[in-house]
Amino acid sequence: MKERFERLDPVQDVSRVSSGSPAVISLTTASRHEPVQVVTAALVLAARGLSLLKAKRVLEEMLAKGRAVVELPTVEDPGQLAVDLAEAGCAAASVTRDAVDVRAVRERLGLTQEQFAWRYGLDVAAIRNWETGRRKPDPAASGYLRVIDHLPDQVSRVLEKPLGAS
Repeated sequence: MKERFERLDPVQDVSRVSSGSPAVISLTTASRHEPVQVVTAALVLAARGLSLLKAKRVLEEMLAKGRAVVELPTVEDPGQLAVDLAEAGCAAASVTRDAVDVRAVRERLGLTQEQFAWRYGLDVAAIRNWETGRRKPDPAASGYLRVIDHLPDQVSRVLEKPLGAS
């Protein structure tokens, strides 16, 4: 057994960042022409708190599907993370969890609270509560509101079905 281990290369220790905040990022390949340096990218992700196995799986998903989303436990500097990943052939973007100003979205679309609720399948009381600050949208509703903010016509069309269709 000892001989087997002696034949293996030395195990590389992952140097982890010492402090930072969690961040959810979306990974894509930076270029169709340049290959991704998978080992380097895995080490960049592992340095931010992922296990090497998890980092490998995230990169496999990115390569297979074109995109992967992952939460990194410790990001010291988003700019440095982007640079490190770019050097490995990956592009990174932050996945936002910012609150949506429901009133601003609704007013930009020129809709009343009732019209907004009907068009997007929401409850009027929920819209009133969000706009007055009595309540905040839960994470799923926040995500839906962000999609409405960016693609209002497409969302509306998806919810429509012709009369008489079953």
